[in-house]
Amino acid sequence: MNRKKAGILVLIIAAAGALTVGVIRMHAANNKTDKTGETAYVDLVSNLADTGSLGTNNYYAGTVETQETWSVNKNTDAEVKDLKVAVGQEVKKGDALFTYDTTKYQQDLEQANIDLQRLNNEYTSMGQTISQLTKEKASASASEQADYTIRIQEQQLSQQQKQLDIQSKQQDIRKLQDNINNATVTSQMDGVVKSINDGTSASSDGTDTSYITIIKTGDYRVKGTVNEQNVGTLSEGTPVIVHSRVDDSKTWKGTINKIDTENTVSSNNDYGYSGASSSGGTNYPFYVQLENSDGLMLGQHVYMQTDTGSKVDKSKGIWIGSYMVDQSDEKHPFVWAAGKNGKLEKREVKLGESDDTTGEVQITEGITMEDSLAI
Repeated sequence: MNRKKAGILVLIIAAAGALTVGVIRMHAANNKTDKTGETAYVDLVSNLADTGSLGTNNYYAGTVETQETWSVNKNTDAEVKDLKVAVGQEVKKGDALFTYDTTKYQQDLEQANIDLQRLNNEYTSMGQTISQLTKEKASASASEQADYTIRIQEQQLSQQQKQLDIQSKQQDIRKLQDNINNATVTSQMDGVVKSINDGTSASSDGTDTSYITIIKTGDYRVKGTVNEQNVGTLSEGTPVIVHSRVDDSKTWKGTINKIDTENTVSSNNDYGYSGASSSGGTNYPFYVQLENSDGLMLGQHVYMQTDTGSKVDKSKGIWIGSYMVDQSDEKHPFVWAAGKNGKLEKREVKLGESDDTTGEVQITEGITMEDSLAI
């Protein structure tokens, strides 16, 4: 992000053991005017600095989820007779989830068989009528031939329609028989029952309308969210670092393996990320394949950053973008800081290490986190 051109600044606040990321716009009250009378935008060093955990990269909220889910929708034409599982219950592939009440299916099947027998009888009767008309036509006078031909053709058309009715009824019978034979629905995977939407309770996020959803046990992945302004900065194959929201010393590595621009998700201000749209913009999900998921828990909230490959330890000193430091005089580098008189002033600083990967430099003396620098 080029902070020289930025009109939107990212404010990252750690509170109550959780990370809340918001977006603020610089107001005139934050502007400082130097001796030339030109307006310069400033921001707190605490917002600009890379402390070794948050940094200047965009951070994206994420949730740990399983690699695969399986959902089953309830047949709206039947009632569930026996629900055999509960939310949170572990199931194995082939375990019974619920059983339909087949009473209605049985009744419908009996009626369908009666209807099929009637249709077959009508079809046979039409065939007999055609045979009889054909015989009569053979001995009819020339003036009666045309009439017999029309009557035969009408019977043939009616017989063709009856044949279609028979096929449709046979299909209905097969469906009813399948419903009876498969009245017990079983799980297609080993997993845990995530939600049961039985009309009295909905899924935790309110979006899954399936009757039962099973989440597969095993390796995890991370689902993140990116808005339409920033989606172009991510690409499949990009390495990322996943951070625990509770303990930033815990990290996991992974790779973005899917950016789903075909579907959208609602924004969540509680777990936002830098550059997030808080005005109802379009947001897309993306998924991170982890190298390992040891120590992660299903449903755990995390945050992610793209992995720049930097190996520099940034736990000491203040790290800011090198573009904010004037190094034209190598012996006396300085930054433009907001003075007490509301004007910018040169503030000489002492430099430490630099990180060419991220374009940052370490400040060991000269500024504090409470100072404001021109951006």
